[in-house]
Amino acid sequence: MGLRLRLPQKTSPRSPSYLLLCLLALSFFSFTALLFYKVDDFIAQTKTLAGHNLEPTPWHIFPRKSFSEASRRSQAYRILQCSYFSCPYKPVIQPKSLLSDSLSGRKTKQPKCPDVFRWIQRDLEPWGETGVTKEHVEKAKESAAFRVVILSGKLYVDLYYACVQSRMMFTVWGILQLLNKYPGMVPDVDMMFDCMDKPIINRTETHSFPAPLFRYCTNEAHLDIPFPDWSFWGWSETNLRPWDDEFGDIKQGSKRSSWGSKQPRAYWKGNPDVVSPIRMELMKCNHSRLWGAQIMRQNWAEEAKGGFEQSKLANQCNHRYKIYAEGYAWSVSLKYIMSCGSMTLIISPEYEDFFSRGLLPKENYWPVSTTDLCRSIKFAVDWGNANPSDAEAIGKRGQGYMESISMNRVYDYMFHLITEYSKLQKFKPEKPYSAKEVCEGSLLCFAEQKERDLLEKSRAVPSLDRPCTLPDEDRSILQRLIQQKKKTIEDVRHMEMTRTERGSR
Repeated sequence: MGLRLRLPQKTSPRSPSYLLLCLLALSFFSFTALLFYKVDDFIAQTKTLAGHNLEPTPWHIFPRKSFSEASRRSQAYRILQCSYFSCPYKPVIQPKSLLSDSLSGRKTKQPKCPDVFRWIQRDLEPWGETGVTKEHVEKAKESAAFRVVILSGKLYVDLYYACVQSRMMFTVWGILQLLNKYPGMVPDVDMMFDCMDKPIINRTETHSFPAPLFRYCTNEAHLDIPFPDWSFWGWSETNLRPWDDEFGDIKQGSKRSSWGSKQPRAYWKGNPDVVSPIRMELMKCNHSRLWGAQIMRQNWAEEAKGGFEQSKLANQCNHRYKIYAEGYAWSVSLKYIMSCGSMTLIISPEYEDFFSRGLLPKENYWPVSTTDLCRSIKFAVDWGNANPSDAEAIGKRGQGYMESISMNRVYDYMFHLITEYSKLQKFKPEKPYSAKEVCEGSLLCFAEQKERDLLEKSRAVPSLDRPCTLPDEDRSILQRLIQQKKKTIEDVRHMEMTRTERGSR
Protein backbone atom coordinates (compact mmCIF):
# COMPACT_ATOMS: atom_id res chain seq x y z
CA MET A 1 0.00 0.00 0.00
CA GLY A 2 1.53 3.16 -1.05
CA LEU A 3 2.19 5.97 1.40
CA ARG A 4 0.11 9.14 1.03
CA LEU A 5 2.20 12.21 1.25
CA ARG A 6 0.59 14.99 3.29
CA LEU A 7 1.64 18.45 2.39
CA PRO A 8 1.62 21.01 5.24
CA GLN A 9 -1.51 23.12 5.21
CA LYS A 10 -1.19 26.86 4.91
CA THR A 11 -2.39 28.43 8.16
CA SER A 12 -4.07 31.80 8.27
CA PRO A 13 -2.33 34.50 10.43
CA ARG A 14 -3.48 34.75 14.05
CA SER A 15 -5.81 37.55 14.92
CA PRO A 16 -3.97 40.29 16.87
CA SER A 17 -4.61 40.41 20.61
CA TYR A 18 -6.49 43.43 21.89
CA LEU A 19 -5.52 42.82 25.48
CA LEU A 20 -2.50 45.10 25.38
CA LEU A 21 -4.46 47.89 23.69
CA CYS A 22 -7.22 47.59 26.26
CA LEU A 23 -4.71 47.76 29.08
CA LEU A 24 -3.10 50.84 27.55
CA ALA A 25 -6.46 52.55 27.04
CA LEU A 26 -7.57 51.68 30.56
CA SER A 27 -4.32 53.05 31.95
CA PHE A 28 -4.70 56.23 29.94
CA PHE A 29 -8.27 56.85 31.05
CA SER A 30 -7.38 56.03 34.66
CA PHE A 31 -4.47 58.43 34.56
CA THR A 32 -6.66 61.12 32.97
CA ALA A 33 -9.38 60.61 35.59
CA LEU A 34 -6.79 60.74 38.35
CA LEU A 35 -5.29 63.88 36.84
CA PHE A 36 -8.68 65.57 36.62
CA TYR A 37 -9.42 64.50 40.18
CA LYS A 38 -6.12 65.92 41.40
CA VAL A 39 -6.64 69.14 39.45
CA ASP A 40 -10.18 69.50 40.78
CA ASP A 41 -8.92 68.84 44.28
CA PHE A 42 -6.14 71.39 43.77
CA ILE A 43 -8.63 73.95 42.44
CA ALA A 44 -10.99 73.29 45.35
CA GLN A 45 -8.20 74.25 47.73
CA THR A 46 -7.08 77.37 45.86
CA LYS A 47 -8.41 80.48 47.59
CA THR A 48 -8.81 83.63 45.55
CA LEU A 49 -9.30 87.38 46.00
CA ALA A 50 -12.67 87.00 44.31
CA GLY A 51 -13.79 84.68 47.13
CA HIS A 52 -13.44 81.20 45.62
CA ASN A 53 -13.15 78.47 48.28
CA LEU A 54 -13.41 80.93 51.17
CA GLU A 55 -15.91 80.77 54.00
CA PRO A 56 -17.39 83.97 55.46
CA THR A 57 -15.72 85.37 58.55
CA PRO A 58 -17.09 83.46 61.58
CA TRP A 59 -17.33 86.69 63.59
CA HIS A 60 -19.62 88.26 60.98
CA ILE A 61 -21.59 85.75 58.94
CA PHE A 62 -22.91 86.74 55.50
CA PRO A 63 -24.09 84.77 52.43
CA ARG A 64 -21.37 83.07 50.41
CA LYS A 65 -20.63 84.64 47.06
CA SER A 66 -22.00 82.93 43.97
CA PHE A 67 -20.02 82.94 40.74
CA SER A 68 -21.28 83.32 37.20
CA GLU A 69 -18.81 81.05 35.36
CA ALA A 70 -20.61 79.05 32.67
CA SER A 71 -19.23 75.72 33.80
CA ARG A 72 -17.16 74.09 36.48
CA ARG A 73 -14.37 73.55 33.98
CA SER A 74 -14.25 77.22 32.95
CA GLN A 75 -14.18 78.22 36.61
CA ALA A 76 -11.26 75.84 37.23
CA TYR A 77 -9.38 77.25 34.24
CA ARG A 78 -9.94 80.78 35.47
CA ILE A 79 -8.69 80.00 38.96
CA LEU A 80 -5.55 78.34 37.56
CA GLN A 81 -4.88 81.10 35.04
CA CYS A 82 -5.43 84.01 37.42
CA SER A 83 -3.75 82.48 40.46
CA TYR A 84 -0.61 81.03 38.91
CA PHE A 85 0.02 82.41 35.43
CA SER A 86 -0.88 86.11 35.49
CA CYS A 87 2.09 87.75 37.24
CA PRO A 88 5.04 88.18 34.87
CA TYR A 89 8.55 88.22 36.27
CA LYS A 90 9.62 91.70 37.33
CA PRO A 91 13.05 92.62 38.64
CA VAL A 92 13.23 93.54 42.29
CA ILE A 93 13.11 97.31 42.80
CA GLN A 94 15.71 98.56 45.21
CA PRO A 95 14.73 101.59 47.28
CA LYS A 96 17.70 103.62 46.08
CA SER A 97 16.63 103.31 42.44
CA LEU A 98 13.59 105.53 42.96
CA LEU A 99 15.50 108.15 44.86
CA SER A 100 18.32 108.29 42.35
CA ASP A 101 16.29 108.03 39.13
CA SER A 102 12.86 109.53 39.76
CA LEU A 103 13.75 112.12 42.36
CA SER A 104 17.24 113.16 41.28
CA GLY A 105 17.57 116.88 40.94
CA ARG A 106 14.17 117.63 42.50
CA LYS A 107 14.66 120.10 45.33
CA THR A 108 11.00 120.97 45.89
CA LYS A 109 9.92 121.00 49.50
CA GLN A 110 7.21 118.47 50.21
CA PRO A 111 4.02 119.67 51.90
CA LYS A 112 3.40 118.88 55.52
CA CYS A 113 0.83 116.16 56.11
CA PRO A 114 -2.53 117.22 57.62
CA ASP A 115 -2.91 117.07 61.39
CA VAL A 116 -5.04 113.91 61.08
CA PHE A 117 -1.78 112.06 60.30
CA ARG A 118 -0.85 112.58 63.97
CA TRP A 119 -3.22 109.72 64.78
CA ILE A 120 -0.80 107.24 63.19
CA GLN A 121 1.53 107.44 66.18
CA ARG A 122 -1.39 107.20 68.58
CA ASP A 123 -2.79 104.13 66.78
CA LEU A 124 0.59 102.36 66.99
CA GLU A 125 1.27 103.43 70.57
CA PRO A 126 0.22 100.05 72.11
CA TRP A 127 3.29 98.45 70.48
CA GLY A 128 5.67 101.33 71.10
CA GLU A 129 7.53 99.62 73.95
CA THR A 130 7.35 95.94 72.96
CA GLY A 131 7.49 96.31 69.21
CA VAL A 132 5.58 93.95 66.91
CA THR A 133 6.81 90.36 67.17
CA LYS A 134 5.92 87.27 65.17
CA GLU A 135 3.78 86.22 68.12
CA HIS A 136 1.82 89.48 67.89
CA VAL A 137 1.14 88.88 64.19
CA GLU A 138 0.10 85.27 64.76
CA LYS A 139 -2.27 86.45 67.48
CA ALA A 140 -3.83 88.91 65.02
CA LYS A 141 -4.30 86.06 62.54
CA GLU A 142 -7.06 84.67 64.76
CA SER A 143 -9.21 87.68 63.82
CA ALA A 144 -7.96 88.31 60.27
CA ALA A 145 -9.56 87.70 56.89
CA PHE A 146 -6.29 88.02 55.00
CA ARG A 147 -2.60 88.76 55.40
CA VAL A 148 -0.54 91.23 53.39
CA VAL A 149 3.22 90.77 53.06
CA ILE A 150 5.34 93.21 51.07
CA LEU A 151 8.86 92.07 50.16
CA SER A 152 11.16 94.17 47.96
CA GLY A 153 8.21 95.91 46.34
CA LYS A 154 6.26 92.71 45.62
CA LEU A 155 2.89 91.97 47.20
CA TYR A 156 1.93 88.58 48.64
CA VAL A 157 -1.50 87.83 50.07
CA ASP A 158 -2.51 84.92 52.30
CA LEU A 159 -6.27 84.36 52.36
CA TYR A 160 -8.17 83.01 55.39
CA TYR A 161 -11.82 84.10 55.04
CA ALA A 162 -14.05 85.78 52.48
CA CYS A 163 -14.98 89.44 52.71
CA VAL A 164 -18.45 90.74 51.94
CA GLN A 165 -18.92 91.87 48.32
CA SER A 166 -15.70 93.09 46.66
CA ARG A 167 -14.05 94.69 49.70
CA MET A 168 -10.99 92.44 49.70
CA MET A 169 -10.32 92.87 46.00
CA PHE A 170 -10.51 96.67 46.10
CA THR A 171 -8.47 96.92 49.32
CA VAL A 172 -5.65 94.80 47.90
CA TRP A 173 -5.83 96.80 44.68
CA GLY A 174 -5.31 99.96 46.72
CA ILE A 175 -2.14 98.50 48.24
CA LEU A 176 -0.91 97.55 44.76
CA GLN A 177 -1.45 101.14 43.64
CA LEU A 178 0.54 102.38 46.62
CA LEU A 179 3.44 100.23 45.41
CA ASN A 180 2.97 101.70 41.93
CA LYS A 181 2.89 105.27 43.21
CA TYR A 182 5.99 104.98 45.38
CA PRO A 183 8.03 102.18 43.75
CA GLY A 184 10.88 101.00 45.91
CA MET A 185 9.88 103.17 48.87
CA VAL A 186 7.37 100.98 50.70
CA PRO A 187 9.27 98.92 53.29
CA ASP A 188 9.02 95.17 53.83
CA VAL A 189 6.09 94.52 56.11
CA ASP A 190 3.78 91.78 57.46
CA MET A 191 0.19 92.95 58.19
CA MET A 192 -3.05 91.24 59.21
CA PHE A 193 -6.36 92.64 57.89
CA ASP A 194 -10.00 92.19 58.69
CA CYS A 195 -12.52 93.59 56.23
CA MET A 196 -15.73 93.54 58.25
CA ASP A 197 -17.25 96.57 59.97
CA LYS A 198 -16.82 96.40 63.72
CA PRO A 199 -13.48 96.54 65.57
CA ILE A 200 -12.78 93.49 67.74
CA ILE A 201 -9.40 94.01 69.47
CA ASN A 202 -10.71 95.05 72.88
CA ARG A 203 -8.48 97.61 74.58
CA THR A 204 -8.91 96.28 78.13
CA GLU A 205 -9.02 92.53 77.40
CA THR A 206 -5.87 92.54 75.25
CA HIS A 207 -3.94 95.29 77.00
CA SER A 208 -1.01 93.05 77.99
CA PHE A 209 -0.58 91.52 74.54
CA PRO A 210 -2.58 93.46 71.89
CA ALA A 211 -2.90 92.01 68.40
CA PRO A 212 -2.04 94.47 65.57
CA LEU A 213 -5.05 94.15 63.28
CA PHE A 214 -5.84 96.58 60.45
CA ARG A 215 -9.42 97.37 59.47
CA TYR A 216 -11.53 100.27 58.20
CA CYS A 217 -12.54 101.79 61.55
CA THR A 218 -11.95 101.77 65.29
CA ASN A 219 -13.23 103.40 68.48
CA GLU A 220 -12.06 104.34 71.97
CA ALA A 221 -12.73 100.85 73.35
CA HIS A 222 -10.66 99.04 70.71
CA LEU A 223 -7.13 98.95 69.32
CA ASP A 224 -7.89 98.02 65.71
CA ILE A 225 -5.74 100.16 63.38
CA PRO A 226 -7.75 102.23 60.86
CA PHE A 227 -6.80 101.83 57.20
CA PRO A 228 -8.44 103.57 54.18
CA ASP A 229 -11.52 101.64 53.13
CA TRP A 230 -12.08 99.93 49.79
CA SER A 231 -14.49 102.54 48.40
CA PHE A 232 -11.68 105.04 47.76
CA TRP A 233 -10.98 102.87 44.69
CA GLY A 234 -14.67 102.33 43.88
CA TRP A 235 -17.60 100.26 45.07
CA SER A 236 -19.05 98.24 42.22
CA GLU A 237 -22.09 96.98 44.13
CA THR A 238 -23.39 100.52 44.70
CA ASN A 239 -22.10 102.07 41.46
CA LEU A 240 -19.62 104.35 43.24
CA ARG A 241 -16.57 105.41 41.24
CA PRO A 242 -13.05 106.10 42.58
CA TRP A 243 -12.95 108.84 45.22
CA ASP A 244 -11.40 111.68 43.19
CA ASP A 245 -14.00 111.20 40.44
CA GLU A 246 -16.94 111.05 42.87
CA PHE A 247 -15.77 114.08 44.83
CA GLY A 248 -15.33 116.17 41.68
CA ASP A 249 -18.86 115.41 40.50
CA ILE A 250 -20.42 115.97 43.93
CA LYS A 251 -18.69 119.32 44.30
CA GLN A 252 -19.87 120.33 40.85
CA GLY A 253 -23.41 119.24 41.71
CA SER A 254 -23.32 121.33 44.88
CA LYS A 255 -22.88 124.47 42.76
CA ARG A 256 -26.14 124.04 40.87
CA SER A 257 -28.03 126.02 43.49
CA SER A 258 -27.01 128.79 45.86
CA TRP A 259 -27.24 128.41 49.62
CA GLY A 260 -30.35 130.57 49.74
CA SER A 261 -32.16 128.46 47.13
CA LYS A 262 -31.36 125.13 48.78
CA GLN A 263 -34.13 123.53 50.80
CA PRO A 264 -33.88 124.72 54.43
CA ARG A 265 -34.20 121.20 55.81
CA ALA A 266 -31.98 118.33 56.89
CA TYR A 267 -31.76 115.42 54.47
CA TRP A 268 -30.80 111.77 54.86
CA LYS A 269 -31.14 108.92 52.40
CA GLY A 270 -29.86 105.47 53.30
CA ASN A 271 -30.56 101.92 54.36
CA PRO A 272 -31.87 101.62 57.94
CA ASP A 273 -32.08 97.81 57.79
CA VAL A 274 -28.46 97.14 58.75
CA VAL A 275 -28.89 96.41 62.48
CA SER A 276 -28.53 100.13 63.22
CA PRO A 277 -30.64 101.38 66.14
CA ILE A 278 -29.72 104.99 65.42
CA ARG A 279 -30.93 104.77 61.82
CA MET A 280 -34.20 103.19 62.92
CA GLU A 281 -34.63 106.03 65.40
CA LEU A 282 -33.80 108.53 62.65
CA MET A 283 -36.68 107.23 60.54
CA LYS A 284 -39.05 108.66 63.17
CA CYS A 285 -37.77 112.18 62.42
CA ASN A 286 -39.19 112.28 58.90
CA HIS A 287 -41.37 115.37 59.28
CA SER A 288 -40.36 118.58 57.51
CA ARG A 289 -42.56 120.91 59.60
CA LEU A 290 -42.19 119.27 63.01
CA TRP A 291 -38.50 118.31 62.89
CA GLY A 292 -37.19 120.10 59.81
CA ALA A 293 -36.00 116.81 58.32
CA GLN A 294 -36.58 114.71 55.20
CA ILE A 295 -35.63 111.08 55.84
CA MET A 296 -35.70 108.65 52.91
CA ARG A 297 -35.24 104.89 52.83
CA GLN A 298 -32.72 103.57 50.28
CA ASN A 299 -33.43 100.19 48.68
CA TRP A 300 -30.20 99.13 47.00
CA ALA A 301 -31.76 96.13 45.28
CA GLU A 302 -34.32 98.37 43.57
CA GLU A 303 -31.66 100.97 42.79
CA ALA A 304 -29.55 98.34 41.05
CA LYS A 305 -32.52 97.32 38.88
CA GLY A 306 -32.98 100.97 37.87
CA GLY A 307 -29.34 101.50 37.02
CA PHE A 308 -28.77 103.63 40.16
CA GLU A 309 -30.37 106.63 38.44
CA GLN A 310 -32.08 107.74 41.67
CA SER A 311 -28.97 107.43 43.84
CA LYS A 312 -26.44 109.62 42.06
CA LEU A 313 -24.65 111.50 44.80
CA ALA A 314 -24.09 114.63 42.69
CA ASN A 315 -27.90 115.06 42.58
CA GLN A 316 -28.27 114.96 46.37
CA CYS A 317 -26.86 118.38 47.26
CA ASN A 318 -30.14 120.29 47.25
CA HIS A 319 -30.52 120.75 51.01
CA ARG A 320 -28.74 123.13 53.36
CA TYR A 321 -28.20 120.33 55.87
CA LYS A 322 -27.27 116.69 55.40
CA ILE A 323 -27.32 114.03 58.10
CA TYR A 324 -24.70 111.36 58.76
CA ALA A 325 -25.89 108.33 60.74
CA GLU A 326 -23.72 105.29 61.38
CA GLY A 327 -24.85 101.93 60.06
CA TYR A 328 -23.89 98.56 61.53
CA ALA A 329 -20.69 100.38 62.52
CA TRP A 330 -19.04 103.28 60.72
CA SER A 331 -20.27 104.10 57.21
CA VAL A 332 -18.37 105.03 54.05
CA SER A 333 -21.16 107.53 53.34
CA LEU A 334 -19.58 110.24 55.53
CA LYS A 335 -17.11 111.43 52.90
CA TYR A 336 -19.81 111.71 50.24
CA ILE A 337 -22.22 113.53 52.54
CA MET A 338 -19.61 116.10 53.53
CA SER A 339 -18.57 116.64 49.91
CA CYS A 340 -21.88 118.40 49.16
CA GLY A 341 -20.89 121.56 51.02
CA SER A 342 -24.11 121.44 53.04
CA MET A 343 -23.72 121.76 56.81
CA THR A 344 -23.25 118.14 57.86
CA LEU A 345 -25.15 117.04 60.96
CA ILE A 346 -23.18 114.15 62.46
CA ILE A 347 -25.16 112.05 64.93
CA SER A 348 -22.81 111.23 67.84
CA PRO A 349 -20.58 108.60 66.20
CA GLU A 350 -19.31 105.57 68.07
CA TYR A 351 -16.78 104.66 65.39
CA GLU A 352 -14.06 106.53 63.50
CA ASP A 353 -12.26 105.92 60.25
CA PHE A 354 -8.80 107.27 59.50
CA PHE A 355 -9.87 110.75 58.32
CA SER A 356 -12.99 111.48 60.40
CA ARG A 357 -10.83 112.01 63.48
CA GLY A 358 -9.64 115.25 61.90
CA LEU A 359 -13.12 116.77 61.92
CA LEU A 360 -13.92 119.55 64.40
CA PRO A 361 -17.47 120.41 65.60
CA LYS A 362 -18.78 123.84 64.55
CA GLU A 363 -15.68 124.12 62.37
CA ASN A 364 -16.59 121.69 59.57
CA TYR A 365 -19.67 119.87 60.91
CA TRP A 366 -22.47 120.23 63.48
CA PRO A 367 -22.77 117.63 66.29
CA VAL A 368 -26.19 116.05 66.87
CA SER A 369 -27.10 114.20 70.06
CA THR A 370 -28.58 110.70 70.14
CA THR A 371 -30.59 111.81 73.17
CA ASP A 372 -33.88 113.23 71.89
CA LEU A 373 -32.57 112.83 68.35
CA CYS A 374 -35.36 114.53 66.39
CA ARG A 375 -35.30 117.59 68.65
CA SER A 376 -31.51 117.81 68.31
CA ILE A 377 -31.82 117.79 64.51
CA LYS A 378 -34.51 120.47 64.68
CA PHE A 379 -32.26 122.63 66.85
CA ALA A 380 -29.42 122.37 64.32
CA VAL A 381 -31.73 123.28 61.43
CA ASP A 382 -33.23 126.24 63.29
CA TRP A 383 -29.76 127.48 64.30
CA GLY A 384 -28.55 127.24 60.71
CA ASN A 385 -31.56 129.03 59.29
CA ALA A 386 -31.13 131.80 61.90
CA ASN A 387 -27.39 132.02 61.11
CA PRO A 388 -27.22 131.29 57.38
CA SER A 389 -23.75 132.69 56.72
CA ASP A 390 -22.28 130.70 59.61
CA ALA A 391 -24.06 127.51 58.54
CA GLU A 392 -22.90 127.94 54.95
CA ALA A 393 -19.32 128.52 56.13
CA ILE A 394 -19.39 125.29 58.19
CA GLY A 395 -20.63 123.39 55.15
CA LYS A 396 -17.96 124.86 52.88
CA ARG A 397 -15.21 124.07 55.36
CA GLY A 398 -16.47 120.49 55.55
CA GLN A 399 -16.33 120.24 51.78
CA GLY A 400 -12.86 121.78 51.84
CA TYR A 401 -11.71 119.22 54.39
CA MET A 402 -12.85 116.36 52.17
CA GLU A 403 -11.10 117.97 49.21
CA SER A 404 -7.89 117.93 51.25
CA ILE A 405 -8.30 114.16 51.65
CA SER A 406 -7.42 113.61 47.98
CA MET A 407 -6.13 110.28 46.72
CA ASN A 408 -2.62 111.69 46.98
CA ARG A 409 -3.17 112.19 50.71
CA VAL A 410 -4.85 108.77 51.02
CA TYR A 411 -1.75 107.12 49.54
CA ASP A 412 0.47 109.24 51.79
CA TYR A 413 -1.49 108.10 54.83
CA MET A 414 -1.11 104.47 53.76
CA PHE A 415 2.59 104.98 53.13
CA HIS A 416 3.31 106.57 56.51
CA LEU A 417 1.12 104.09 58.41
CA ILE A 418 2.88 101.11 56.83
CA THR A 419 6.30 102.70 57.25
CA GLU A 420 5.80 103.52 60.93
CA TYR A 421 4.33 100.06 61.57
CA SER A 422 7.28 98.38 59.83
CA LYS A 423 9.67 100.21 62.17
CA LEU A 424 8.05 98.38 65.09
CA GLN A 425 8.59 94.91 63.59
CA LYS A 426 11.07 92.81 65.56
CA PHE A 427 11.46 90.24 62.80
CA LYS A 428 12.26 90.06 59.10
CA PRO A 429 9.05 89.55 57.10
CA GLU A 430 8.93 86.40 54.99
CA LYS A 431 6.48 85.05 52.44
CA PRO A 432 4.07 82.60 54.12
CA TYR A 433 4.04 79.18 52.48
CA SER A 434 0.37 79.47 51.46
CA ALA A 435 0.57 83.09 50.27
CA LYS A 436 0.48 83.92 46.56
CA GLU A 437 1.98 86.85 44.74
CA VAL A 438 -0.64 89.36 43.64
CA CYS A 439 -0.04 91.79 40.79
CA GLU A 440 -2.37 93.94 38.71
CA GLY A 441 -2.71 91.19 36.12
CA SER A 442 -3.75 88.48 38.56
CA LEU A 443 -6.21 90.73 40.37
CA LEU A 444 -7.81 92.09 37.19
CA CYS A 445 -8.02 88.52 35.90
CA PHE A 446 -10.49 87.71 38.69
CA ALA A 447 -12.48 90.96 38.38
CA GLU A 448 -15.87 91.06 36.72
CA GLN A 449 -16.26 93.67 33.98
CA LYS A 450 -17.84 96.33 36.22
CA GLU A 451 -15.16 95.79 38.86
CA ARG A 452 -12.43 95.91 36.23
CA ASP A 453 -13.70 99.23 34.88
CA LEU A 454 -13.52 100.84 38.32
CA LEU A 455 -10.15 99.33 39.17
CA GLU A 456 -8.55 100.50 35.96
CA LYS A 457 -9.93 104.01 36.46
CA SER A 458 -8.21 104.16 39.84
CA ARG A 459 -4.80 103.02 38.61
CA ALA A 460 -1.93 105.08 40.08
CA VAL A 461 1.21 106.12 38.24
CA PRO A 462 4.68 106.54 39.75
CA SER A 463 4.98 109.84 41.57
CA LEU A 464 7.83 112.25 40.98
CA ASP A 465 7.20 113.71 44.44
CA ARG A 466 7.88 112.23 47.81
CA PRO A 467 5.00 111.67 50.26
CA CYS A 468 4.03 114.59 52.48
CA THR A 469 6.13 114.96 55.62
CA LEU A 470 4.69 113.79 58.94
CA PRO A 471 3.90 116.43 61.58
CA ASP A 472 6.18 116.47 64.60
CA GLU A 473 5.45 113.95 67.35
CA ASP A 474 4.21 116.50 69.87
CA ARG A 475 1.44 114.44 71.43
CA SER A 476 0.14 117.42 73.39
CA ILE A 477 -1.18 118.94 70.13
CA LEU A 478 -3.41 115.94 69.44
CA GLN A 479 -4.53 115.88 73.05
CA ARG A 480 -5.51 119.57 72.88
CA LEU A 481 -7.51 118.92 69.70
CA ILE A 482 -9.37 116.06 71.39
CA GLN A 483 -10.18 118.19 74.43
CA GLN A 484 -11.27 121.09 72.22
CA LYS A 485 -13.59 118.77 70.32
CA LYS A 486 -15.21 117.45 73.50
CA LYS A 487 -15.70 120.94 74.90
CA THR A 488 -17.34 122.24 71.72
CA ILE A 489 -19.76 119.30 71.67
CA GLU A 490 -20.62 120.00 75.32
CA ASP A 491 -21.24 123.65 74.46
CA VAL A 492 -23.66 122.68 71.70
CA ARG A 493 -25.46 120.31 74.06
CA HIS A 494 -25.78 123.12 76.58
CA MET A 495 -27.28 125.39 73.89
CA GLU A 496 -29.85 122.69 73.07
CA MET A 497 -30.77 122.13 76.72
CA THR A 498 -31.14 125.85 77.33
CA ARG A 499 -33.55 126.19 74.43
CA THR A 500 -35.50 123.12 75.54
CA GLU A 501 -35.84 124.49 79.05
CA ARG A 502 -37.08 127.84 77.74
CA GLY A 503 -39.58 126.12 75.50
CA SER A 504 -41.01 124.07 78.37
CA ARG A 505 -41.75 127.13 80.55
